[in-house]
Amino acid sequence: MIDRATVDRILDTAAIADVIGGFVSLRRRGGNFVACCPFHNEKTPSFSVSPSKGIFKCFGCGKSGNVVTFIMEHEHLSYTEALKFLARKYGIEVHEKEETAEEIAQRQRNESLWAVSEFAAQFFAETLFNDPMSRSVGLTYLRDNRGFSEQTIQKFGLGFAPSGNQLTEKALAAGYKAEYLTGAGLAIERNNNTLADRFYERVIFPIHSLSGRVIAFGGRTLRTDKSLAKYVNSPETEIYKKSHSLYGLFQAKNAISRLDKCYLVEGYTDVISFHQAGIENVVASSGTSLTSGQIRLIKRFTNKVTVLYDGDAAGIKASIRGIDMLLEEGMEIKVALFPDGDDPDSFAHKHTAEEIENFLHNSEQDFISFKYDLLSAEMAKDPMRRAEFIHEIIRTISLIPDQIARTVYAEECANRLGMKQDILTNGINKARKQYVESGLYQQKQAQQQAQEPVSQPTWDLVPHLPAEQPTRKAASARLQPTPIMEPIEKEILYYLIRFGENILHFEEEQKYNAEQPVQRITVAEYIAAELTNDGLELITPLFKKVYDLYYEIQKDGLTDQNRIQHRLINWNDPEITKLITNLITEEHTITIKEYNKALIPEENVLGTVVPKVILIFKAKFVDHTYQSVMKELAQAQSAGDEARQQELLTNIRILVQMRREFSNELNRL
Repeated sequence: MIDRATVDRILDTAAIADVIGGFVSLRRRGGNFVACCPFHNEKTPSFSVSPSKGIFKCFGCGKSGNVVTFIMEHEHLSYTEALKFLARKYGIEVHEKEETAEEIAQRQRNESLWAVSEFAAQFFAETLFNDPMSRSVGLTYLRDNRGFSEQTIQKFGLGFAPSGNQLTEKALAAGYKAEYLTGAGLAIERNNNTLADRFYERVIFPIHSLSGRVIAFGGRTLRTDKSLAKYVNSPETEIYKKSHSLYGLFQAKNAISRLDKCYLVEGYTDVISFHQAGIENVVASSGTSLTSGQIRLIKRFTNKVTVLYDGDAAGIKASIRGIDMLLEEGMEIKVALFPDGDDPDSFAHKHTAEEIENFLHNSEQDFISFKYDLLSAEMAKDPMRRAEFIHEIIRTISLIPDQIARTVYAEECANRLGMKQDILTNGINKARKQYVESGLYQQKQAQQQAQEPVSQPTWDLVPHLPAEQPTRKAASARLQPTPIMEPIEKEILYYLIRFGENILHFEEEQKYNAEQPVQRITVAEYIAAELTNDGLELITPLFKKVYDLYYEIQKDGLTDQNRIQHRLINWNDPEITKLITNLITEEHTITIKEYNKALIPEENVLGTVVPKVILIFKAKFVDHTYQSVMKELAQAQSAGDEARQQELLTNIRILVQMRREFSNELNRL
């Protein structure tokens, strides 16, 4: 890890306009700079850089952040790699945090595994071109049978593994230890403690990490002997996890990001042939079932995926589960079928890039329609098969996170099926509810939340219970994150980040539960007091993290709003940087109607707006708590626990009264 002093020196030195100006042509507009966005195609500049705030924001595609996140996004680097990139640019020496003995040992081992993998990749590539037998077998296959040019072969680092144990012998002679050869999956230890090459007499396809390091290999036999496995692949190692790797992503990531689309194919040669034809935004799952880790890799660069199939119906049905997983992740999925007798590899060799793009554009269809066409042929006139088919369509639509998209698909499928839409919608809602309440959904949500674990329920009581109940400070601990709370929690952060150090000026009728006039209280003090007094806290992990950080920074003695914003913008977490940048740059609509009509500065009405936002938060918090307690009551009823039922019913009566009071107060306003 880079120490904090070095990070601060990099951030202080790296002028954002200077850095971004090295990648795009910036034009001054007032105190800021504008340009056409480097992250999406546009003709009118919507990309803005603010040197005073040290942030960038594209009002077209929504990309935003500071100088480090720009380098991360543009160059597809990690946070640490982006810092080192900037350090090299400005000649800053990087001081890294002292590692423990275990960390040093693991880092050195990983470096050794990468080094021996790179050695193997170079050995296989040189063998393909320099060894006479390998040239006649391997190079002939790649050039003549597959039609790959020498440039394409070199681009993907293709090679050939000769017979015998030549790789192992050369690696040991070069000083690489046996433990790293076996640890990288390149050699197998025999019973007599000798090593044998895992790959021999096979064409080799190196697999790269996102940063371009060789981490594994796939080997294809050229023999016709059916007793031999067609492909031999590297086992999982400390540097290679199959579920978090996609073949060709290193070569495709820039094109995927630029074109905002990813084509997903099955095999190595499909990817290579598409690249040679001029279509570079393509990756392969390498014949394995698609995993959530692979989907999240794609999602780093685009939300749009088109899955390419040949005409093999059995293969298509076997891979449908993988597409369902794409839907669960909120991806926009399309499917394209190649003509009979063609697969992505063969089709790419017969057509130009323009012809391929035109074919895919005209042939691709959304996945729900594709699945309907695929399965509807089987139901024929069998009522039971038709019912099974409808349930399958309902299950698939229920996986889509966006409610509007689910509604659109429900309408379309209802028309096709000749059903009433409300029947289909009810089925989808029921399936969605079962899915959301399932352990699988909760596990998936937990993986997508911030790194820190969500607090587990500690108390069985709810906010605003009688004072003798010993629980008010634990009110939030019982609740799980939910989309219901996110908008109002973001609203609280908006006023905290934008106006936290502003003084609130109340009018008498705008005080909430205040017996004495409030004097010189800031927005940050008011928000903290209102939430702390009622034992409340934000429950969305990222929002809570930023909320807590704000008050931690205050404790360091910072009370200048701009300096607090600057500290948060440059926090060593890209998600926090993006959130703070959006809160600062996004246009905001005041929730009180009469102020929408008058051009009154927001800071002039904080005494009205901020208390109302807190009141809405409390009302929604009570609603969320009510739903949570109702679920607990249902569980208690199923278990026959009468004592627990009575306890929960008492809580519910209190919550209902609270909901009524909040509703009356909000309606009055």
